[in-house]
Amino acid sequence: MIFRLFLFLLGFGLAVVGGVTVIAYLNVMAMGLSFLEYLLYISTRMECYLLMIGIMLITISIYIPLNEKNRKK
Repeated sequence: MIFRLFLFLLGFGLAVVGGVTVIAYLNVMAMGLSFLEYLLYISTRMECYLLMIGIMLITISIYIPLNEKNRKK
């Protein structure tokens, strides 16, 4: 149970950092880039992948099956 909580909090932290970075990079659209160019630009930035990694960790922590001992209680 503690492992699931740790995984959830780690995923939440990574998702927040990645989401803030993706939002911060919206400023490149103010320089005249199109939305497609924006998507291509953030796909090259490693810190933007933290959003996807964080969401995957949150999903795994929620849907990971419990042990057989815990299901009988």
